[in-house]
Amino acid sequence: MALPACAARALGPPLQPERGAPARTTCPRRHSRVEAGLAESRPGAVAASVREGPPRGVSHGFNSLPLPSEPLKAASSLAGAVRAPLSALLPRGRRRRMHDLRRRWDLGSLCRALLTRGLAALGHSLKHVLGAIFSKIFGPLASVGNMDEKSNKLLLALVMLFLFAVIVLQYVCPGTECQLLRLQAFSSPGPDPYRSEDESSARFVPRYNFSRGDLLRKVDFDIKGDDLIVFLHIQKTGGTTFGRHLVRNIQLEQPCECRVGQKKCTCHRPGKRETWLFSRFSTGWSCGLHADWTELTSCVPAVVDGKRDARLRPASKDRQGSPNPNPGANSASSTKARNTSKRGKNFHYITILRDPVSRYLSEWRHVQRGATWKASLHVCDGRPPTSEELPSCYTGDDWSGCPLKEFMDCPYNLANNRQVRMLSDLTLVGCYNLSVMPEKQRNKVLLESAKSNLKRMAFFGLTEFQRKTQYLFEKTFNMNFISPFTQYNTTRASSVEINEEIQKRIEGLNFLDMELYSYAKDLFLQRYQFMRQKEHQEARRKRQEQRKFLKGRFLQTHFQSQSRGQSQSQNPSQNQSQNPNPNAHQNLIQNLTHNLIQNLTQNSSHGSGQKENRANQKQNPGQEQNDSSTSNGTHDYIGSVEKWR
Repeated sequence: MALPACAARALGPPLQPERGAPARTTCPRRHSRVEAGLAESRPGAVAASVREGPPRGVSHGFNSLPLPSEPLKAASSLAGAVRAPLSALLPRGRRRRMHDLRRRWDLGSLCRALLTRGLAALGHSLKHVLGAIFSKIFGPLASVGNMDEKSNKLLLALVMLFLFAVIVLQYVCPGTECQLLRLQAFSSPGPDPYRSEDESSARFVPRYNFSRGDLLRKVDFDIKGDDLIVFLHIQKTGGTTFGRHLVRNIQLEQPCECRVGQKKCTCHRPGKRETWLFSRFSTGWSCGLHADWTELTSCVPAVVDGKRDARLRPASKDRQGSPNPNPGANSASSTKARNTSKRGKNFHYITILRDPVSRYLSEWRHVQRGATWKASLHVCDGRPPTSEELPSCYTGDDWSGCPLKEFMDCPYNLANNRQVRMLSDLTLVGCYNLSVMPEKQRNKVLLESAKSNLKRMAFFGLTEFQRKTQYLFEKTFNMNFISPFTQYNTTRASSVEINEEIQKRIEGLNFLDMELYSYAKDLFLQRYQFMRQKEHQEARRKRQEQRKFLKGRFLQTHFQSQSRGQSQSQNPSQNQSQNPNPNAHQNLIQNLTHNLIQNLTQNSSHGSGQKENRANQKQNPGQEQNDSSTSNGTHDYIGSVEKWR
């Protein structure tokens, strides 16, 4: 029987394709006829295999013989072709794809088998481990018959229950808001965030006597009006961190706009193009780099009023730096006059202080890195100091790399008593002219002026008390911060190791700052305690008012229910004969209810309450006579309430 040409081409020697040419394929439509011809030539196993084999175009698959590595030779006979697998009739590309599929199937089966056996081994090991743990814990109870199997089941049930509970908790409350995850009932109450920030006792012994006006700082800051916060930034006191808090970490109706790459932020009032903050990060160094009290009080009002040349404006005394002959220059009236502008703007000065020794060491480290603050103007009395009044401690561009001994040996170093100098009114001592008055008198005037200005400031904070500083600022200006302040106990100054002799010398060089800081710390902690006590008293008063209100509502409801029960028990005909006016009883109930609420809420004396009751009785004598039966119980009730008060 002659085979078709398609089968003859398949049995013959295949032609080698050229490099890069596509492989030759057989005709899929004529493949069924080839299989039929092969089946007729061998009606035995081959025909059965063809009938029971895969559909058209697919070989026997995974159970077939391996693919030959070389094509069939030209001398192969028809019997050899029939004995060859049917996959040999397919082209090489399809055979390669089927071979790859078979390999992937074998790898998948192997991976599944390994995974199954691995999980089984892991489960078996886990069971033995849990059983050993359970036997260690519940060893005495394991002697009971058939206890191992029961204990394993119980332990597995407990583990599954715990995992289920964890999953449910994660779905119910995934965040930190869930009160169950905090375990407040099983843990001790958290420490007070305002307590012992400096590792000392929260209760201290006051050294200074301050009045209530000095302790109570409550500024009615109107951000939509003309009020302005002026930040006096002293070097190395943490003012940079506090200044960033003012522009980035405060809750406002219109927050400050801070753009990436820019040092200054735009802090406008709501609905206006005016700033409410005068600081480094809002207006820049408008009055000079790290301007002090003397510069700010003479520069800020003029800058706000539009006079940019205010720093060069002469003051009330001559240009030679003679002392101010006016003894009341630093009085309360003069300070109030300098705290307002011609347009009626109110200036609220704030600042931050730091421990003098830590601040001095921090400034020395900063100078070592190349800081000079040459851009500082030091304007006083309308002029900057001369080179004779304020000599330089170094020659060259900066003082980088200077040792601590050289830094302390310079007598003109402005780091000495810097906080007193920047907070005092230098016009009282002739600015930087040291020949105006003796040194002892000059130091005394500067210290008293710094204390007075610090006490009259709207607010000041301490670097060593970050949380208390935040609390007092929020209570003073009624402005809340978004995130709490962070207390850093490790700074550059704390990394400097000094002996006791050097520390005493630094304290001697900054003896004015040491006294000022002691005064400021005492005032700061007294203000904090005063504000906390006031807050507790206010909360207690609100709780008492709420308790009185709730008791009044309860007694009012109880009285109304009793009056309604008495009115329903009476005969309607008798009520009409006794009460000719049907609204009289309702008016009586309203009047008694009003008197009850008034007695519970107002803080009046017992005598005044009796006078009011007598006046009401004189005004309504008819109602008292007509409703004597019901008013007796009412008067007893009101009397009991007054006795309770």
